[in-house]
Amino acid sequence: MPIGVRERPLFGIIYHMDKRLKEYIKSGGTLGSLAKLPKGRAASAPFPCDPAKVYAKQVDGLALRLKRIGVKDVVIGVSGGLDSALVLLVAVGAFKKLSLPISGIHAYTMPGFGTSKRTKTNADLLCEGLGVKMETISIAKSVRQHLKDIGHDGKTPDAAYENSQARMRTLILMDKANMVGGIVLGTGDMSEIALGWCTYNGDHMSMFGVNSGVPKTIVRKVCKWWAEDCRQESGVRSQGAGVRGQESGGRGMAAKALLDIVATPVSPELVKGQVTEDKIGPYELHDFFIWNFCKNGLGRKALYDAAAKRYGKTFGLDLIGRTLDTFLYRLVSQAFKRNCAPDGIKVFSFDFSKESWWIPSDLPTGIL
Repeated sequence: MPIGVRERPLFGIIYHMDKRLKEYIKSGGTLGSLAKLPKGRAASAPFPCDPAKVYAKQVDGLALRLKRIGVKDVVIGVSGGLDSALVLLVAVGAFKKLSLPISGIHAYTMPGFGTSKRTKTNADLLCEGLGVKMETISIAKSVRQHLKDIGHDGKTPDAAYENSQARMRTLILMDKANMVGGIVLGTGDMSEIALGWCTYNGDHMSMFGVNSGVPKTIVRKVCKWWAEDCRQESGVRSQGAGVRGQESGGRGMAAKALLDIVATPVSPELVKGQVTEDKIGPYELHDFFIWNFCKNGLGRKALYDAAAKRYGKTFGLDLIGRTLDTFLYRLVSQAFKRNCAPDGIKVFSFDFSKESWWIPSDLPTGIL
């Protein structure tokens, strides 16, 4: 049922709510950030931005945090996927800005049951191209032992089978950070945070969320911009040296790996062949819903109508409807993960930090 049936003032604030939301309030519940939703505006294109400016904000944000807390070492889990690639790029930029040695960036790749050769290779090449030393720590043996210890057969893919890998990786990163006196940089992006598409106390947790203010579609744009900008610079340098069109140096290697990462389907790779958008729907739709729900205050019906008009030919009405249902359900049901997430960098006019967005964990799922 749509929120925007009519307006009703409550506690001095204008709420857009249907009968179930009213009943929730009467029973003693609160709406948190839902109470602050603007009056429904017209739908707009999601997250308009210049990728270079997004990257600069992330670099400045990380540099400021490191300077304030006096830390010169960071720990990053590099998977060969989009999010960790961007965090690595931001870390290199921040260390350059602070004139810190690149050796303070500690990168770890932790292959598990579903890790593909493609992502592992891209992780290796990206780090090598950026001059960041990376260590490989396989988690397969330790996870199998853990599953055996808790009575799991270690073969059947289920929640324990998948989530134990994410938690093992976080355990390793946290302990490595203790060893070097640094902090773990979180890789989860705004879209994943909105949907709770992460393992609680696994990749959900870090000491600073570098991507927390950047939605998935913009993560992809920034990575692509960085790679293409790097290739252009390399081409100019090569031509100046009399070698036309040839990429030079490690940055060329990093750019090549990054472009393949951009082209790789998004996946946590906890099991073989896992593709995130096959499960939850296209991130392009989710980011459209995030922007127009949180920024423009559109309810369910308005969101569907706007998405159908904009993306109907691309995705089809059935997929749009199913993805919208997934978005609204997970936005509510996964609130408990956002409510205890680490600090992050605010890039756009809103984010999912507790200061700017909060809804109670007991809000009934499916209420929107």
